[in-house]
Amino acid sequence: MSARAASPRSGPEGAGAARPPRRLEALWEAQRKWEEEVLAPTLRKSPERAERFETLSGIPVERLYTPLNSRRDPTRIGAPGEYPFTRGIHPTMYRGRLWSMRMFSGFGTPEDTNRRFHYLLKHGETGLSIAFDDPTLYGIDADDPEAAGEVGKCGVNVSSLEDMERLLRGIPLDRVTTSMTINGPASIIWAMYIATAEAGGARPEQLGGTTQNDILKEYIAQKEFLFPPRPALRLVVDTIEYAARHLPRWNPVSVSGYHIREAGSTAVQELAFTLADGFAYVEATSARGIPVDDFAPRISFFFNSHNDFFEEIAKFRAARRIWATRMRERYGARKERSWWMRFHTQTAGCSCTAQQPELNIVRTTIQALAGVLGGTQSLHTNSYDEAIQLPSESAVRIALRTQQILAEESGVASVVDPLGGSYYVEWLTDRMEEEALRYFDRIDALGGVIEGIERGFFQREIQEASFRYQRQIETGERKVVGINAYTTEDKIPVPPLRITEAARREQTRRLRRLRASRDARRVEASLARLKEVAATERENTMPPILDAVRARATLGEIVRALQDVYGSYRERSMY
Repeated sequence: MSARAASPRSGPEGAGAARPPRRLEALWEAQRKWEEEVLAPTLRKSPERAERFETLSGIPVERLYTPLNSRRDPTRIGAPGEYPFTRGIHPTMYRGRLWSMRMFSGFGTPEDTNRRFHYLLKHGETGLSIAFDDPTLYGIDADDPEAAGEVGKCGVNVSSLEDMERLLRGIPLDRVTTSMTINGPASIIWAMYIATAEAGGARPEQLGGTTQNDILKEYIAQKEFLFPPRPALRLVVDTIEYAARHLPRWNPVSVSGYHIREAGSTAVQELAFTLADGFAYVEATSARGIPVDDFAPRISFFFNSHNDFFEEIAKFRAARRIWATRMRERYGARKERSWWMRFHTQTAGCSCTAQQPELNIVRTTIQALAGVLGGTQSLHTNSYDEAIQLPSESAVRIALRTQQILAEESGVASVVDPLGGSYYVEWLTDRMEEEALRYFDRIDALGGVIEGIERGFFQREIQEASFRYQRQIETGERKVVGINAYTTEDKIPVPPLRITEAARREQTRRLRRLRASRDARRVEASLARLKEVAATERENTMPPILDAVRARATLGEIVRALQDVYGSYRERSMY
């Protein structure tokens, strides 16, 4: 049954609905009376706005929810900090500690972004979140001809260890946690971060942060992959193993539904595909012979928060419950921290509009509030100029202040899971879980996530969902303010942020100087050793990658060495 199929009504208004248990008969009778004596006359005078209401995922929504809709005993929803953590992983949640406020930042040269980092920390940001440009994401050095026109445009460029050192200059890495949105070359960029911290006097065990490093979602949604799926998954497992042994405070993979949603998926698909990827990493790492409780506590997640307020909250609550249950029951995890789903949330970039861009402040506020009420551990709020450019300083300050107002003025941080027990939220949480479990059955029938990727299952599901949503906007069935409703011809001025080709010229000059000054034989020996290790089945690639970084091998050189062993990958077209 898809998320778009009609759901049976459990209350009196459902045709042929069975009578409820005796303890709920009085409520059933009261609701029947309300429908006949209060609702029906109102509907005769004033019909509802539409015959059918549904969530963004297409789940039908009834007009009223009561205990009659509950699939579970409404008195047994659990408590915060208790398995299966539907209501949150901590008993006190934000009463004890607010979520981390991270603004995704990066543009131009490492020095440009370093100045932005210091600006954000000065204005109250509590953790760094690094955005890399396309050449870095694709493992291409800044002086490569394929990097022309892209260096520093959509993030910061990092081509060498020296670039990482410039990017993080003056930041106490033993006290500030860092999130890095990097996937295909994640192990290389992470090695540069570790080496930079070591040079600054920080020990590996002191470092806290996250590498996104979710390569499976790249094949599913974002498409920034460098190697075929199976060796790429091996590299992720290498980082998980290395972190478990040497960086106990680091999250080596952040399983990312964000990009799945940005590609056009529904909330149900984001939930199901993200968790399926997470379980694939657990299974692959366990197959390496690493006990699940040695690595599972450091797997984190990254979700999108879109406009359907209650559906997003239900998605987060269902995700925690599914993860905890499967980690304990299927994978045999015994540590409570292995059952925890810790996640970062980013508001939906795909929901932002270039038309009337100041309205994105309102959208972002709604989405951020859903993330907080859903129990996120970390939050990024998009800037109102998201659909136009990289954020200007004034726009990013408003985005950060949005979080601070939620934290300090709204009162939502004073109560743990304040929507827990809401008949609608609990019903929708159950329904989201059920829809995700149906997807898991389909993925299992295909043979797992890798097989699903290779057969195009995930890609087709997202394409179809994206097409349906776009058609709804084009036909006016779904309203988007400023796009197909309440439009205006007025031009809203946005302070421009200009990124010129100066970043590429500067980065190219530095790379030439680096190659001229380094020990070429040491670089060649380190890359040769990396190839030897990569050709084995289980020897960990992180130590030779670290050696290559310390020898001053560039990002592109290390990627090409790995591609010599693994090859590259071209996805078949999907229609």
